Amino acid sequence: MDREFLIDLFADFGPVTIRRMFSGYGISADGTNFALALRAGLYFRADEETIPRFEAEGSKPFQYQTSTRTVTVNSYWQLPARLFDDSEELAQWARAALAAAQRAALRKRPKARKAAKKASATKAKKTPSRGGKAKRAHHSRS
Repeated sequence: MDREFLIDLFADFGPVTIRRMFSGYGISADGTNFALALRAGLYFRADEETIPRFEAEGSKPFQYQTSTRTVTVNSYWQLPARLFDDSEELAQWARAALAAAQRAALRKRPKARKAAKKASATKAKKTPSRGGKAKRAHHSRS
């Protein structure tokens, strides 16, 4: 799939940003990546709300081979081939994929904030204040 084909494919969905990624493209809207166009096909972001729809179509999650095993990425599922000929329905699936990607981003965000707070609190405990050092130095002179 080339860039122009993808732009045309998502015309009913709305404007998308297409960036080179791996062996294909990452497709995003409003700054959120929701699809991957790779040699093996077009994959949409999926979650517990949308995976049953993909399963009903006989779609499979994205997989790739390493030197030792097959890795399954359950968060991206192959778009049913019939949708390449139905741009209106493809746009509906794309909106659902964008919503799944946005839900995933919301679930990640609190963990990142908690980790940042924890890291700064730990750093603050490890770093003594200058006032404390000055007082200790003063006491040692007495």
